[in-house]
Amino acid sequence: MRTVVKWTPVALEEPQNYEARANLMWASSMALNTVLDAGTVHGCACHMMEHELSAFYECAHGAELAVIIPAWMKYTMHHSVSRYAQFAVRVFGCEMNFADPEATAREGIERLTAFFKEIGMPTSFAEIGAKAEDIPAMVAHRSEKPNGFPFGGFVKMMPEDMEAVYKLAAEQKV
Repeated sequence: MRTVVKWTPVALEEPQNYEARANLMWASSMALNTVLDAGTVHGCACHMMEHELSAFYECAHGAELAVIIPAWMKYTMHHSVSRYAQFAVRVFGCEMNFADPEATAREGIERLTAFFKEIGMPTSFAEIGAKAEDIPAMVAHRSEKPNGFPFGGFVKMMPEDMEAVYKLAAEQKV
């Protein structure tokens, strides 16, 4: 993720910059082939929730992930505050607040959202044309799939969890 944060702005500013593009392709390969997940539970629920958005709206996978990921992080943060605080410190250089690790975690989520905005990604339901009134239908659509629920690795998502994440995403401001 540090690689993505470092090189995406460069690639956007200088589309022909080989080093920027190569580093982004390397980071993408590491993320997609799960090499870095060795020995851990894999299966981020964000992707499954994004797939339901794609079923309802015509928007790119990455754009919808930029909307879902911060909401999912806010919702799941209480399962492992230290994980999110570590993300904030290691990826965005946040100062660790040992007295209040949750404050550090929240700052990391805020900086991730700011990064998405900085690179021109949407960060709200409104920006992708999604509507809060469609949330029950998206959850129901997921329920119809084989192995629809629970899903996710780190935090198992049930219908009420998926609905709560979508509601957080719908409440996010532009």
